[in-house]
Amino acid sequence: MPGSKSSVPDALGAPEAVSFTVHNVDTPDVDGDVQRRRSGRWKMLAVLAVCAAPVVASYFTYFVLRPEGRSNYGTLLAPGRPMPSVMLRTLDGAEVPAASLKGQWLLVVVGPSSCNTACERRLFAQRQLREMMGRERDRIDKVWLVTDEGELAPALRTAVQAPPAPATVLRVKREELTRWLQPEAGYAPDDHLYIVDPLGDWMMRMPVDFDPGKVKRDLDRLLRGSSGWDKPGR
Repeated sequence: MPGSKSSVPDALGAPEAVSFTVHNVDTPDVDGDVQRRRSGRWKMLAVLAVCAAPVVASYFTYFVLRPEGRSNYGTLLAPGRPMPSVMLRTLDGAEVPAASLKGQWLLVVVGPSSCNTACERRLFAQRQLREMMGRERDRIDKVWLVTDEGELAPALRTAVQAPPAPATVLRVKREELTRWLQPEAGYAPDDHLYIVDPLGDWMMRMPVDFDPGKVKRDLDRLLRGSSGWDKPGR
């Protein structure tokens, strides 16, 4: 109304000043991240060392200290050679990762599908060796790595896959095999029996025309030395 003062400014009050608050932004702790990553790597290596310690100790005790003045019959590899990450194939063509063989001691024979007389002797000795281990035999698997694409003779296939403990027969390319198993100088990979530990490491090679009784003594020591960390089955 004319002559009266408006009440609106009193109701709203004087305009407030606008203020801004500046917040500090934390800068990334780059040095701390690096230290944590390094610490994590060292912890991982420490865990791996602890896991491998029983294996190393068992080999050292039975093949280096030789508490009874004995020596091993087979050639011991120190350190062992890890199993390569390759795909193997069954006789029917199904792919099988090599790592699936881990978890058992392996007696490995190598050879072509034709399998000559010497090959048959190694396969027979492989079978007998496992049975000679008595109650410890369930910690051992038999493996035949076939290095070509040929068909096995029906009688041979039946023999190696006969119960109670059929051999695991898998095909492997020869060039992939030689990344893992190596023969003695002057011989072919087919000429030996190989021993692989449950971690997948090839760790012993038997002589050409080996004596099964002497191989058994090496196996006895290996199985006794690993009894604290290796149990039957995968």
